[in-house]
This record gives sequence, structure tokens and C-alpha cells, in this order.
Amino acid sequence: MIDYGFQGKVALVTGGGSGIGRATALAFARSGASVTVADVDDKSGGETVELIAAHGGRAFYSHCDVSDGAQVRAMIRQTIDRFGRLDAAFNNAGVNDISADEYRDEVWARALSINLTGVMLCMREEAEVMLKQGGGAIVNTASINGLVGNPGQPAYSASKHGVVGLTRHGALRWAQAGIRVNAVCPGVIQTPMTDPLVADPQMKQLIDSMTPMGRMGSADEVAQAVLWLSSDAASFVTGHPLVIDGGATAV
Repeated sequence: MIDYGFQGKVALVTGGGSGIGRATALAFARSGASVTVADVDDKSGGETVELIAAHGGRAFYSHCDVSDGAQVRAMIRQTIDRFGRLDAAFNNAGVNDISADEYRDEVWARALSINLTGVMLCMREEAEVMLKQGGGAIVNTASINGLVGNPGQPAYSASKHGVVGLTRHGALRWAQAGIRVNAVCPGVIQTPMTDPLVADPQMKQLIDSMTPMGRMGSADEVAQAVLWLSSDAASFVTGHPLVIDGGATAV
């Protein structure tokens, strides 16, 4: 793994209890950052903190439903109280109800409130802290479904398109304040969220065949992209939706 030089810095990861979020929290810690791990699943979030501590890192867990502004503010306040600053924020918490009818009112509302409004609420509070300290980096989790059409998931697709637009807005709004805002757009990544989809070997083979590289991506591969975007190595990169999909959208 590359060391992106986060010694003495503080990172926040929402949805840090599993999958891409856990992999990124661990990667930040390995690179020297103190990490706030936020999630709604207290057990998995606590396990991520324990994994970081087991390897000598510093981390604490904050229970946070990102669709609730009060909980987001509390998460940011806890981070500052514990670590004193916030240098990098990865707004990763999200839902993807693969088998649900997303035209149903409650499914639509849940997807938009967590996947899009949740990112906005986090960005707003993170930027307020970063403005006071003179800069920082924010990375949002979008998706390739935020860049191309998806006939089966109107809510997920709309929410992730919204994240890309919100990312570009933030990049322009805070460019001269030293805050960079980017997004990662993963393709199909092997995580607990996608495990039900690929439990059937035939479905797994079909999904692999749809990717030019012939396989699903790993959470660690997305985590490395997040760390790069959050680091000084990407100091002139802002407003960019970075595709991590094994070539799926190049077809």
C-alpha cells in the first residue's frame, strides 16, 4: 500500500462499518491519520475501530444517521472535540436496495435522503470546519450509475447523479478557500452490499463478464483512490468524478 502521508492529520469516514468505508478507514489509519468512523450499525462500526486500534492506530466510533442534520452536526462536533481538526472527509454512507421497487414512495425517499441529502448535510458541516482551519479535502461516494443510465434503479441512479452534481458545486464554491471536493464512482465492487447479488455463481459470472477486466473490484482499490484524492498528491484535482470500474463505462 502507498503511504499518502496523513501523519498528524484527521480523517472522517461515514459508512465506515463495512465494505468500502471500512477499507478506507483502515487505509487512512495505516497512512497515519486519526480516524472518526461513523455508521448506523454500532457493532460493525465498533469493529472497524477495534481493527484500527489493533494495528496501533487512533480511531473512535460515532453513531450517525447521515440523513439527520442533528446527528451529522454531533458527529462533526465529536470529531473536533476528540482530535481538534478535520483534514479529510469521505462521505460514503449509502443504501442500494437492489431488489426494491424504487418508484415506491418510501423506497425513493430513503434512497434520496441517505445517498444525496446525507452527502449534502455532511459536506455542509465539514466545509464549515475546513473553512475555519484554512482547507481540507472532501470525497463523496457516487457511482458509475451517477454517470450513465440505469433502467432498473431510478432512485439510486438519481441520487448518485445528484452526488456528482453536488460534488462539482462544492468544488466551485470552495475552490479558493483551499477545500477540494471530488467523488469516486465505483463500478461493481465486492462488498457486503453486493454479496447478495453475486451469491449465485451464474450471476457472479455474468457480472464479471460485463467488466472488461473480467472481475469485480475490491474495496481496497476504491480506498486507495479515496486516499489519493484526499492527499497532497492530488493538490490540483477538484470537481472530478473518478471512475473505478475496470473499464465498464469505457465500452
